Amino acid sequence: MTELHEQQSDELKGVPSGSFESLNSLDSDHLQKKGAIFEIKMPVEIQNSHNRAMLPDVESKVLNSLPFSPTILQQPNPCSCDFSSLGRSLLPVSDFCLWELNILAISSALLSYFTDLTPTQISWHPKANTSAHHTNRCAHTELTLRRGQVFTITLSFNRPWQTGDNLAFVTEIGPAPSEAHHTKAIFNLSEAGAGGWTAVQGPSESGSMNFSISSPANAVIGRYKLSLQITSGNKVSSNFLGHFVLLFNPWCSGDDVHIANEDARQEYVLDENGIIFIGNANYIEARGWYYGQFQDDILNICLAMLDLSLYSRQDPVTDVFRRGDPKYVGRVISSMINGNDNDNGVLEGSWNDNFSEHENPSRWNGSVVILRKWRQENYKPVQYGQCWVFAGVMCTVLRCLGIPTRLISNFNSAHDSDGNLSIDKYYDSAGKSLNISRDSSWDYHVWNEVWFIRRDLGTPYSGWQVLDSTPQEQSKGIFQCGPASVRAIKEGDVDLDYDTLFVFTEVNADCNQWIVYKDGTRKKVYCDTERIGKAISTKAVGSNSRVDVTNNYKYPEGSHKEREVYKKAFAKARGSNLTERLSEAPNEGSSETVRKPEVSGVFKLVEPPVFGKDINLILILTNRSSEYKPVKVNLSASTILYTRRAVAEILQAATSVDLGSKEEKQIQLKISYAQYEKSLTDDKKILVTALCEVMHTHEAKMLVEKTITLETPTIFIKIPAQVVVNKPVTVEISYANPLPEPVKDCVVLVKLMNQEVKIDVAALAPRERSKIYFEFTPHRSGAMQLQVDFSCDKFAYVKGFETIDVALSQ
Repeated sequence: MTELHEQQSDELKGVPSGSFESLNSLDSDHLQKKGAIFEIKMPVEIQNSHNRAMLPDVESKVLNSLPFSPTILQQPNPCSCDFSSLGRSLLPVSDFCLWELNILAISSALLSYFTDLTPTQISWHPKANTSAHHTNRCAHTELTLRRGQVFTITLSFNRPWQTGDNLAFVTEIGPAPSEAHHTKAIFNLSEAGAGGWTAVQGPSESGSMNFSISSPANAVIGRYKLSLQITSGNKVSSNFLGHFVLLFNPWCSGDDVHIANEDARQEYVLDENGIIFIGNANYIEARGWYYGQFQDDILNICLAMLDLSLYSRQDPVTDVFRRGDPKYVGRVISSMINGNDNDNGVLEGSWNDNFSEHENPSRWNGSVVILRKWRQENYKPVQYGQCWVFAGVMCTVLRCLGIPTRLISNFNSAHDSDGNLSIDKYYDSAGKSLNISRDSSWDYHVWNEVWFIRRDLGTPYSGWQVLDSTPQEQSKGIFQCGPASVRAIKEGDVDLDYDTLFVFTEVNADCNQWIVYKDGTRKKVYCDTERIGKAISTKAVGSNSRVDVTNNYKYPEGSHKEREVYKKAFAKARGSNLTERLSEAPNEGSSETVRKPEVSGVFKLVEPPVFGKDINLILILTNRSSEYKPVKVNLSASTILYTRRAVAEILQAATSVDLGSKEEKQIQLKISYAQYEKSLTDDKKILVTALCEVMHTHEAKMLVEKTITLETPTIFIKIPAQVVVNKPVTVEISYANPLPEPVKDCVVLVKLMNQEVKIDVAALAPRERSKIYFEFTPHRSGAMQLQVDFSCDKFAYVKGFETIDVALSQ
């Protein structure tokens, strides 16, 4: 039980006992109607010795001074008088002044009439309420609840409840609570108040009362103030009871974020462990991530994030009012995860290969340390983040607030800067990539999906919605993106809110390739309609498996329906009449013949590319025609970032090949470790291109390219067959040096939940594998993710993880 401190105005204070002057100022009629009974408290001076003879004179003085004629009960020791006949117990008498001025004391009978009903203690029933509301894992000092669901409190009062005492509860949120904005509600017992709040008195015990309070399913989320309003006659008092936090409720069918499947709720709201898929479409890696949405201070940080947003700064009253809408909250959070708008956002993005002064994005394995660092540094953006970091942190915030959220990885992800539904890539005549366009195609890009009803768009567009906090393009003047309905993306309804066109191009843009000649002229040589948006992936419910959700975003590549939707989207993007443009396909006409060249090419790896070893490829060229084709080939290779921005050119070569009718030939290509070791980034990616030109003809040049992600040695983590709460467990961690040279300054980082242990280990010889043993004691049951990073002087952040199922002790 929590003690409550009285907060009343002066005119509502109870009558002070024993004050003669105060009693003279009371309304005599009111006192007599209440059957006031007074008792004489004899000062010690009177009770002892001869002064007792003065009692009649004192009594006479008092009675003559009163503004009415009370009944006097005289006893030798009034403090022990028996008032049981009045149905009331006697309270101790206190606060007596000098006998000649104040010799009166108010009995318990009068106290019960003239003392305001006041709550003295409150029990929030945290165990029962948080268990029922699925917030029992939240490390938060205030009661955390979900909207649209009953919670119970128990109140103790300073006296029994009497006829004429009326109770009402008051909930308030925000800087200027009002019933008009649904940020304040006053509701009596068993009545629906403004905004749908209700309170019902339940079975109660002596000295206390139980109440069941319900919030509406569309209530504003955030920190509420709860008060009790007591009306007795003409008196109204307001008593502060405490604060509680209200979240979205996926378990409530009336909440817009309701998701029917319990396994999905466990995964997308309650699971603190996650997996992010990275790499490229042909080599997808799983990376562990700790969301930690229920850890200490995270909820406070998430609520502060809402208050710091530009939306709140511009209009704080309206901002709080709109926080009942998950669509609005999601959009605000997408703007606050990045710090590009001078809005005290959480992360600053950086896409280069030099992070010497700040944190390399690859260093992060979870959200909690980032969010706490942000708060500790007075909400200054943390340096640095990249797409998977932005998405991981936003998942933490949205799950913390109660919105079902998951991560999505889109491979071959387009960034269309001009809204023409195409990605334009430029190369010089030797095949080297040129950075002269803001359009780009990333090996992968990670964003979030959130689940809720789209009342603004209609039922068909409800369900999964895209939110993207990576700062790519501004939306309505702010770096934010979404929510965009996944269904709207698939159907090409790019005119619907919010940012549907941008996300559509991320998964379904056409990719145009241009050659830039020395005189500055440009020629489009190829249009690939199927390259963008591959292997769109998310974590499976209840397991670490990868689920391909590409079909949620678009119809099968190459199908008639897919091209039809693309044309529809193109027409809407141009603001033209849809029926006039459906017959006109973008990137058709003169470029149609280019999409099916007579000479085709493809790169193939001889064996899996391994970090530290030479890379062997084959360029396979095929003559589709029956005519002889002499082909000149310019080969180029560059180390790149995952955004495919070139870092350094590491190979350039030229050759030629003669292709007979329907003939296929191969060109061998080798990239040695020595060529790429100095310029390879933590992304460990290399882009290989071949610009092929059929000699002595006017045929367009053909560009063949392949992105290679070098495989790093696996970190093996061996977990005992059974792990039990509060019992030490030892795991074996095996790591390796994949290079043909020794490495030093070796460090193993072991992370469990939000705790990190740095272990310095011995140097490794070329190709050497070693292992260590690590002991820890789990203190709670359920799934835990153990993450391991290995770094040295030659490379950093080789990652591994394992999920540990911790059982309860028997």
